[in-house]
Amino acid sequence: MRWLTVWRRNFLVWRKMAFTSVLGNLADPLIYMLGLGYGLGSLVNEVDGVSYIVFIATGSICASTMNGATFEALYSAFSRMQIQRTWDAILNAPVALEDVLLGEWIWAASKAVLSGLAIIAVMGALGLLSSPLVLWTLPLLLLVGLCFAALGLIVTTLAPSYDFFMYYFTLLITPMTLLSGVFFPLRQLPEAVQAAAQVLPLTHAVALARPLALGQMPEHVALHLAVLAATALAGFAVVLGLARRRLLS
Repeated sequence: MRWLTVWRRNFLVWRKMAFTSVLGNLADPLIYMLGLGYGLGSLVNEVDGVSYIVFIATGSICASTMNGATFEALYSAFSRMQIQRTWDAILNAPVALEDVLLGEWIWAASKAVLSGLAIIAVMGALGLLSSPLVLWTLPLLLLVGLCFAALGLIVTTLAPSYDFFMYYFTLLITPMTLLSGVFFPLRQLPEAVQAAAQVLPLTHAVALARPLALGQMPEHVALHLAVLAATALAGFAVVLGLARRRLLS
């Protein structure tokens, strides 16, 4: 449980600027949700039997969680690793590199849950929620956070500078946001693209979160959970190897 001290250290630092941090993570998905939901929603009657703003809001729950985990695992973790040398300082205490990485991984996922919860809270305030099944998205958000935090930490352990992160956003995060059913149904895409979208973790996250937010039970629950869990665990295993090579060699 030594990782918990690393988690707590990051929490205490974050607590000093919690409001601006949450507001920053919430602003982007909220603008998309309200801007596209009400803007395009005025041109689109319904999507899959619900209003467009409800459709995009239920997808934004996972997209916001993904962004929260990604930014924390990239910019914040890289700052602690490379710029501030916080990791080096912590390693002078009786903790191992694995403890530091596990603490960073779980912290990024924990913080990402707040981003998803903020979208759910906005949906509730707008009267877009109608079922207590949405509560089942809470453990799902933590799993989604772990998944994308692991992927983000992989990039962090490879990055020579902040500029390197633009490749990750351009080549993976942005296409994934567009191709995972957040803004429109996957069936609108060509069949080859639909097949490719099935390997994206955000696709499986949205496939679980959207039905729950709509008061329905998702289909193929075990498959979606397995993909997210496998991505998270495999990603963190890669992080351990890359971090040992970078920091201990």
